[in-house]
Parts: sequence; structure tokens; C-alpha cells
Amino acid sequence: MIDPFITALNTQKAALGWFDSLASNMTNMYTPGFREVKTTFGDFVNGVQLLELPRNEGQGKSMPGRGPNNLMVEGKGYFVVRKPDGKLLYTRNGDFDLNAEGTLVNTQGYVVQGYLLGEDGQMVNTGDSNASPVANNPNHSAGGPGHIPTTEINMWMDPSNGKFFGKYDEYKVKSDGTVVGVADKGKTMTPLYKIALVNFINPGALGMPEDQMFEPTELSGEPVEGSGEVRVGLLESSNTDFRTNANYLAQAKLQLDVTSKLISTNKTLLEEALRLIQ
Repeated sequence: MIDPFITALNTQKAALGWFDSLASNMTNMYTPGFREVKTTFGDFVNGVQLLELPRNEGQGKSMPGRGPNNLMVEGKGYFVVRKPDGKLLYTRNGDFDLNAEGTLVNTQGYVVQGYLLGEDGQMVNTGDSNASPVANNPNHSAGGPGHIPTTEINMWMDPSNGKFFGKYDEYKVKSDGTVVGVADKGKTMTPLYKIALVNFINPGALGMPEDQMFEPTELSGEPVEGSGEVRVGLLESSNTDFRTNANYLAQAKLQLDVTSKLISTNKTLLEEALRLIQ
């Protein structure tokens, strides 16, 4: 026999999970690079259960960044950042800037990863563990797809005055992610790095150990080369659909109200049954 009280409790639990995911989506409407959480349900003998929370991998709209060092991925791909402990994480949030030493970092201070380029613009596979200090990372031991080591993107700035050291006056980022040093009033452009962009077979299954920072799982697969393009001075906005989430939020609230009423009614019936028995 199916217990209506247990059915109502299980359904309420699923509705609460749905409500929380929708609230998170709407709260992060203006968070750069936020991936909308999608909710699916399944029926079982004692009500409804929350099956999984996959993410929407659709493209978010572009919005102006805070400065020229902000970057956006248009298409499929994730930026790669390295934490101080050497672990690599992946993100769509390109809110980057140069620190005092001229190294490209995100707002948490994690170092943005790229590939070292030779003068001919080809990747240099140095195999140097110092270029890719991720030896303790079990998920990504060689840095990038194809076992090419990643490295920090450093523009050699003088921390005392914020100006570039050496022969480059500034740098520019091309749409393919190539970072070029500019000298002689733009007459000389030398390829220095290529910003690392990776993708996954199933990016919706990535783990999220930190806000908007993702890591590989068994379901997501290991990193492969990304196919997106890099846009300079822009950030990707959240890909949350406000109208859809607002409609779902109203449905989730109605579901919570209905299950709460069912639970209350079952409680009253149970109390009345116990009173009659006594």
C-alpha cells in the first residue's frame, strides 16, 4: 500500500531541490560565465524524486568587461586556471587582469594558463615541469590536450611603474587566443603565447568545487581541445533564461504549497485516527 504521507514528503523534497536550483539561477542572472542549472525528475513508487542537475551549456550573451584584459569564449570551450597548489580548474568567466608582476590572473588570483609559442607561432612542447606545475593534479598531469604543458602568461611588467619590460610596448589577443607582443608602434607583432581553451565530451557533468570553477569527472571525460574563439574586452553573461526560470519558480512554489497542504491534512487524519483508537 502506498503511504500518502511518505509520497507527499518525497514530492516536497524534490520540489525544494527544484526551488533551490531555480533560485540559484535567478540570483546569478548577472554573474559572468554562470551556467544555468537544469532540473529533471523521475517517478517512483513513493512519489517524485530529483534525478540530476545538469547544466545548460548554451552560449551566454556578451557584455562589456571591466577592462582590456577581460576575455570571453564565444563557442565551445573553457579557460584554464591554476590554483596556488597546482590544481587546474576550468571556467567560462574571463574576468582576468594583469597582476603587479604582469601575470594574467583571475579575480581569485588563480593563474590563467596558456601555451608557450615559438617565433614561428607554433606551440613549444618544452616538457619542462616548471612550465606546468601541475604534477600533483591526477586529472590533468600534462597541462593541456595532447600532453602539451601549459604555462603562465607573463608580460614582464615593472611593479614599480606598471610599464612593460623589454622590447614590447603592449600586447594584443587575437580571436584564436594568440597573445602577441607589439613593438615599434605596431610595426612588429611577435607571437608569445596561446591562451589555453579546452572542452569536454560531456561538459554538463563537470564537477563544481568552487563558484563558476569546474573540474573533470568520470562522466565529463578528460579535457580535449576547445573550438571557441576569444573576444577581448568582453565577458560572457549568465546563460539563464529569466522568463523561463520565473515561470518554473511559480510552479515550484505551487508544488510546495500543495505538498505542504497534503502533509498537513495527513497529519490531521493521523491525529484523528489515534484519538478514535484511544
